[in-house]
Amino acid sequence: MIVTTFMFSAMDGVSKFLAERNNVFTLVTMRYWFIAIIMIILCLFIKNSFKKILYTKQPYIQFTRGLILSLNNCLVVYTFTLLGLVETHAIIACYPLIVAGLSVPFLGEKFGWRRWTAIFVGFVGVIIVLRPTSNIISEGSIFALIGAVMFAVYLILTRYVSKQDSAITSFFWMGIGGTVTMSIISLFIWNNIPEEDYLWLFIMCLLSASSHFMMVKTLQVAEASVIQPFSYLQLVFGSIIGVTIFAESINLMIIIGVVIVIGSGLFTTWREYKKKYNV
Repeated sequence: MIVTTFMFSAMDGVSKFLAERNNVFTLVTMRYWFIAIIMIILCLFIKNSFKKILYTKQPYIQFTRGLILSLNNCLVVYTFTLLGLVETHAIIACYPLIVAGLSVPFLGEKFGWRRWTAIFVGFVGVIIVLRPTSNIISEGSIFALIGAVMFAVYLILTRYVSKQDSAITSFFWMGIGGTVTMSIISLFIWNNIPEEDYLWLFIMCLLSASSHFMMVKTLQVAEASVIQPFSYLQLVFGSIIGVTIFAESINLMIIIGVVIVIGSGLFTTWREYKKKYNV
């Protein structure tokens, strides 16, 4: 999971570099086309069981997952160009708290006052990161919050479909939904990528496909509640890349806010694990 998280962070760094020079929709479309090629290659090796892997009783929900994630990718990559890696990840880090809150009405989970308090405290941390004053909150901050909500909805849907479908089935449908969505968008919004960016484009696509594949393999050997705390490492790795490569800065308010958000998120994960296993 640590390697997977680092690969996601590295992909974010390359995406930010390319997005400052290219059309975001084109970049994300290329990522999904690359994933589609990988999926086609995999089909050649699993020809006999492909129909079984692709079979699902909930195709519309599975497709919607891919649609939401692809649009979220576009939004987040664009936000990197507005806020940078550090601040974008600092805001998006609240998504586990949003997942916890949404799991009550959508998944029927029940929380006690401790976890609700942790969720509230976590969003106080987000407010500290945003540093609202008499000025209007920036466009990038709003986009980052929307991105966190969209990713949380994607994870809620993923939890829902996982009750009936395997991780590999969900991975394939994520790729199908995203590829179809971005291909349609690319019919209306497309800018050619200059040749000097081809190598970085290939690296971004390779990191994208590899990190998603690694995530699926991780979920096959470990439960989501166990690996969830490691997802915060993406903020750490992303911040290191942002500071060392893109000369971004980290101020005290971001540090304080992030510590509160991560602490609240880890507490909700611990309470979920404790309730599930009665420990």
